[in-house]
Amino acid sequence: MLRLRQALPPRERLIAGLVQALRAVLAATLGYFIALELGLGQGFWAAITAISVSQNSYAEVRSSSRDQFTGAMIGGLIGLGAAMLGHEHYLAYVLAVIAGMLLCSVLNLGAAGRISGITTTIIMLVPHSGAFWQFALFRLGEVTLGAIAALLVTLVFGVLARRLFGDHASS
Repeated sequence: MLRLRQALPPRERLIAGLVQALRAVLAATLGYFIALELGLGQGFWAAITAISVSQNSYAEVRSSSRDQFTGAMIGGLIGLGAAMLGHEHYLAYVLAVIAGMLLCSVLNLGAAGRISGITTTIIMLVPHSGAFWQFALFRLGEVTLGAIAALLVTLVFGVLARRLFGDHASS
């Protein structure tokens, strides 16, 4: 797919890039404002996730979203446990990141391992107020909202493209 896109003339690459950027920013906006409406104070995590999982097709977004959710769940749970047991000891953080990434590797979860490490880092190193469990739960909720927003926007873009351009349109 990448080679096909690189072979396109510059004008068509520009249009494809613009469509991808619009898709990502619409998903980010949707995720961000839904998170704020639900009272999640850091809706930017939903926006980051939406941009992170945005792809050209629904199947690609679904796969990326699954990795994002799975990694966030594993990293959140391990980060929460390590934060509660190890408090603010850096060694607890190091071991938690290793444990999450290793678990994802053993379970053959691919890219979820990186997301697990990122989520553990957020849970354990980003300053926050309140309980660790609440922080972890809110991050998972925001990640989920971002992924759902990207899925919805990609689905709508696909439907619109097929209606406007017929069966030959890419979703």
